[in-house]
Amino acid sequence: MTKLSVNINKIATLRNSRGGDFPNVVKVATDIQSFGAEGITIHPRPDERHIRYQDAYDLKKVVTTEFNIEGNPIPKFIDMVLKIKPTQVTLVPDAVDAITSNAGWDTVLNQSFLKEVISEFKQNGIRTSIFIDTIPKFIEAAATTGADRVELYTEEFATQYALGNKKAVIPYTTSAKLASELNLGINAGHDLSLENIQFFAKNVPNLLEVSIGHALIAESLYLGFENVINMYKNKLKNASV
Repeated sequence: MTKLSVNINKIATLRNSRGGDFPNVVKVATDIQSFGAEGITIHPRPDERHIRYQDAYDLKKVVTTEFNIEGNPIPKFIDMVLKIKPTQVTLVPDAVDAITSNAGWDTVLNQSFLKEVISEFKQNGIRTSIFIDTIPKFIEAAATTGADRVELYTEEFATQYALGNKKAVIPYTTSAKLASELNLGINAGHDLSLENIQFFAKNVPNLLEVSIGHALIAESLYLGFENVINMYKNKLKNASV
């Protein structure tokens, strides 16, 4: 069954808005795991506007499932990841001023750079994933970087699905098949929600992990974390039947 990794950036945003330490991201991560999530994802940015670099070190002590750290591999990010040694690092080509991730890697143009970064992470026993669009040549190039997985950028699917266009999943189905043929594991994330997750998981073969933050946190405000975690898990389970 596809694993659910919960992105807790929004918890840090809420904490930072009051200048204190409530809600405490370490406590929330601990609780989310106890509710059944199979991973914790964070995406620290250089301005630390939500998750702070210190949070990453603090979370390392309590994440007993899979710890996934996302980000643009600038020197500060690379140093942090090498010190923490999370289960997985997901490389995302964020611009410094990006509100949220808005594009995958051009793995052709950035081939040499990605190879170098990925090699260093893998030498330290860290699984690597590349955030990527559903463009065949980019997936093919990702396979030559040494990456273990790709994370399919799902914003376009989510947008089109909300408009009733279920055919929007086709590029993701095709991309997942291609990635599997190239021995790449498949993750996915961005704007996945309770509305679309089961359909997506059912139609994307060999989906190992989904990373969900904004929608899950927003839904949890209404439904409660424990309920939402288990609702996602049930939908992922049903998608595999």
